[in-house]
Amino acid sequence: MSEGNKSDFYPLDTAYLRRFLPSRFLANCVTTVHSEGPGYLKRAPTGQLDQIFRKYATVTVDGELYMTAEDFVRNYLGLFSTPDHNKKSVKFLGGIIDTSKDGLISFPEFQAFEGLLCVPDALYKTAFQLFDTNGSGFVSFEEFEEILLHTELHRRIPFDLNGGFVKLYFGKEKKRRVTYMEFSQFLHDFHEEYAVEAFRQFDKEGTGFITPMDFLNIMKNIKSHLMTEAVANNLVAVATSNSYRISFPFFMAFNSLLNQMELMKKIYLQATSNSRTLAVTKEEFLHSAQMMSQVTPLEVDILYRIVDMTEERTGKVTYASLQKIAPEQYFKQMQRRIADVHLVQSVDERGVFIQILENTYRFTLGALAGAVGATAVYPIDLVKTRMQNQRTGSFIGELMYKSSWDCCKKVVRHEGLGGLYRGLVPQLMGVAPEKAIKLTVNDLMRDKLMDNNGNISFVSEMVAGACAGGSQVVFTNPLEIVKIRLQVAGEIASHGKISALGVVKELGLFGLYKGAKACFLRDIPFSAIYFPVYAHTKVKFQDENGYNSPLSLLVSGAIAGVPAASLVTPADVIKTRLQVVARAGQTTYSGVFDATKKIMAEEGFSAFWKGAGARVLRSSPQFGVTLLTYEILQRLFYVDFKGTRPTGSEAQIPTKGALSEQKLSENKDHIGGFQVALPILSGIESKFGLCLPKFEIRT
Repeated sequence: MSEGNKSDFYPLDTAYLRRFLPSRFLANCVTTVHSEGPGYLKRAPTGQLDQIFRKYATVTVDGELYMTAEDFVRNYLGLFSTPDHNKKSVKFLGGIIDTSKDGLISFPEFQAFEGLLCVPDALYKTAFQLFDTNGSGFVSFEEFEEILLHTELHRRIPFDLNGGFVKLYFGKEKKRRVTYMEFSQFLHDFHEEYAVEAFRQFDKEGTGFITPMDFLNIMKNIKSHLMTEAVANNLVAVATSNSYRISFPFFMAFNSLLNQMELMKKIYLQATSNSRTLAVTKEEFLHSAQMMSQVTPLEVDILYRIVDMTEERTGKVTYASLQKIAPEQYFKQMQRRIADVHLVQSVDERGVFIQILENTYRFTLGALAGAVGATAVYPIDLVKTRMQNQRTGSFIGELMYKSSWDCCKKVVRHEGLGGLYRGLVPQLMGVAPEKAIKLTVNDLMRDKLMDNNGNISFVSEMVAGACAGGSQVVFTNPLEIVKIRLQVAGEIASHGKISALGVVKELGLFGLYKGAKACFLRDIPFSAIYFPVYAHTKVKFQDENGYNSPLSLLVSGAIAGVPAASLVTPADVIKTRLQVVARAGQTTYSGVFDATKKIMAEEGFSAFWKGAGARVLRSSPQFGVTLLTYEILQRLFYVDFKGTRPTGSEAQIPTKGALSEQKLSENKDHIGGFQVALPILSGIESKFGLCLPKFEIRT
């Protein structure tokens, strides 16, 4: 552990702990406290934790404060808050933290449990301590039976405690005690066996079939954590699409499919060469799945049935289809948010006003991103402009600049470092709305051109980009003509200082749009190329969870800028020549076609590519920085409009019993590991079906 991180982890007073805790639990707590890395929560400060403990502790013994089970479960965690709560359930939950089993919870036990909640396998360890009612470090059959008989699931669908499965783990006489590692496997297998046991109970005639309603009952009671809303709503329809009875092979394949959705995604990505937008037929999917021997044709058939029921019947699946039915998944927030606002709760609430707010939000962030990007590369842009304005064949005298580097050196030598930023202020005033409208229109058009499954074709991506490029010219052209005249002003001596306001007054309203046709010729194809390339490059740089790191966004933006900037350089040269004031002896141009003809005749084809290198060096990093800033701002200032968000903003992670950071407790007293205490207890109920009754059972 580095010195800089030591303060995040607080050592326990192990001598004090030995007075209260079993040695096996103490060893676990000490290693837990000093663990660090992925999957570990940051530990709570000892002093702060002690203050919170004293706030809720109500019992004093020999001068020491203690919590009762009621203090911890009802007052601290906020569970079982009603007067008619089930006292036995509270006792069992309190027993998880009361490792000394004396009915009281000491501060060392409180702190040790906070440490346990910080480790990656906290769900299984908490479940183990729930069943280890004697605090021996083992679970006996009697302890397992005591907890199971108290659960809601066993009351609804009794489990055969004398069956062969139980005897395999606890022995024929059920006298064997299991360790934590063995119990974690037992708990996993037990939940799978419970579903099979339920099938046997509903199949009273032993035919190997159950009714659709029995199937629904089993899935909702035992396997609810595997079902997304889309699957749950179409469960019976999928099951009865080929038969009115549910066979045991179908039952097993259905559960196996939901358990292996992450594998299904890998098969899909293998079939599409890592594309997340292509639609895959059943035959193509089966071909890709041949290398995965654990995937059966029946599971693939059920997968396509589910997709057909939850979406349009196309006979194909996309990555979005798999995401919709993938269980036990959450979007992990990879960056800390400065703002986290949820304006609407469902898509149905997305009225016109919300959509206007969404586009205003995008416009604002786009303006900030554009300003950052323009400032970062402005010196390169100035060099590019001067190189493009340098002419041969029509001006008497030697060339002023031999290369882009020579131009940069001469600007600094004769005009100072500030010369590299000549014209920046009007650039920033114009670039903010320019980039804002480009990014906003692109996002808006992509939203409109997406199908019902959130997919968009490459042609539609180009159309969206072209619309964005065309829409920005209303801001771009006045900005460009003022910027260019200020940038080239330093090339010749003048009697007065040229200002942006002076240029605007000289040109007038219509003069500000001189060269607009060339601007259209440049900006429309640029955006039509840039945005689709950026979108697809981003996907290539996503990690296995579909997340784009800031570096991958910067690189994707820079890569997309290379073909877009270079291929439209001829239009940029023509636009520059039209907008710059010709000096004495220089050729003048009346329009796009006139400029094209004269440049070709006087300077040759290569003149159209002047400044191409500088343009790529400017546009590529500028758009990389701009798109990086735009997407990072959306992550930092998160506002949920229930619309689309940039892909790769969050990691899509199968929880497998882990917890979403977005499910952390909002109670200010739930610090460190206790931030996940409620989700952990909820996970015991949902993942293993071990739901303890909330209320007293009236007899």
